[in-house]
Amino acid sequence: MPPALIALTIAAYAIGTTEFVIVGLLPTVAADLSITLPTAGLIVSVYALGVTFGAPILTALSARLPRKPLLLGLMALFILGNALAALSPSYAPLLAGRVLSAFAHGVFFSVGATIAASLVAPDKRASAIALMFMGLTFAIVTGVPLGTLIGQTFGWRATFWGVSLLGAVAMTGIALLLPANIERPEAAPLRDQLRVLTSTRLLRVYAMTALGYGGTFVAFTYLAAILEDISGFSSAQVSLILVLYGLAIAAGNLLGGRIANRDPARALIGLFAAQAAVLALFTFTAPHPALALVTLAAMGFLSFANVPGLQIYVVQLAQEERPGSVDVASAFNIAAFNLGIAIGAWVGGTVVGSPLGLGATPWVGAALVAGALILTLRSAALDRAHPQPTLTT
Repeated sequence: MPPALIALTIAAYAIGTTEFVIVGLLPTVAADLSITLPTAGLIVSVYALGVTFGAPILTALSARLPRKPLLLGLMALFILGNALAALSPSYAPLLAGRVLSAFAHGVFFSVGATIAASLVAPDKRASAIALMFMGLTFAIVTGVPLGTLIGQTFGWRATFWGVSLLGAVAMTGIALLLPANIERPEAAPLRDQLRVLTSTRLLRVYAMTALGYGGTFVAFTYLAAILEDISGFSSAQVSLILVLYGLAIAAGNLLGGRIANRDPARALIGLFAAQAAVLALFTFTAPHPALALVTLAAMGFLSFANVPGLQIYVVQLAQEERPGSVDVASAFNIAAFNLGIAIGAWVGGTVVGSPLGLGATPWVGAALVAGALILTLRSAALDRAHPQPTLTT
């Protein structure tokens, strides 16, 4: 693997850290800015919406730009967004900084995957993309708990300064290691993008993605508050628990792909059913520290185990429904993941601010996942009536 991939992986690590680290810092941010916990939760929603809507638009607008200068510009935007967050004296500038970082996030992963594949031989492209995305997974395992610990010890602004520094390291690596003559693929015609959004079956899977992935974020967005206020853990212990959660996520992401290889729809039915059950169970185990940890590990495993299956399933359906727009269909599913995060965080904030309270977020999240399960059962029934083609690359 070429050294340039390491720079892309570091950038993915920095971006993954800034996306998810806010979850561990919400109570700290809320207290420092004198805002309510539900209002602080909107920081997660705004970021996810920035990725969802900013990525397709900015990717299309930047399609004709040279790849290396584009990546350098994205990392500069990422550093600027996190620096603005670190300097924020109030809530509004913090949101603005998060939106700038989100714009960089969406375009980076759209463009970065293509660049990673172009750096290696055809038979190593999947491994190159996997290496880049490993930075995102590794951020959940180490970056989030470490960033949470830094924020709790030195203030949440220190975390964003640290992420800005990571972005600067990645930017330097891209400048030094990435070739200047990277091929630029042809931009997908707008009509192809629109045709993807006219497929009822693809829209159904996007809804599965948003509900199934987003359901966990109803509780995950407020996980630090749940662990401190309901389970009784200290803020220092929460940082360590997030390591456990991150390891479970990494395991789920790895094994979820193997489970979904043969029959994604069937695998998703089992995963969504288990995910909904575990979320509902967390409602009752959260007040008991030992049981909460066991349930949380299962919740972490299942929350990301559905990601490979959902992505594979979209590609299979696109090959049947819109064979000329498979890449575009896949990109819209990435947007659906982030839309799910935004919906989950917003629903969670609404629940926390209602008479139901913080303790109800897990079972409300389970209800969203149950909605994804119903849609998956319907989609699987259609698969049996209209068999899909074998997945090709």
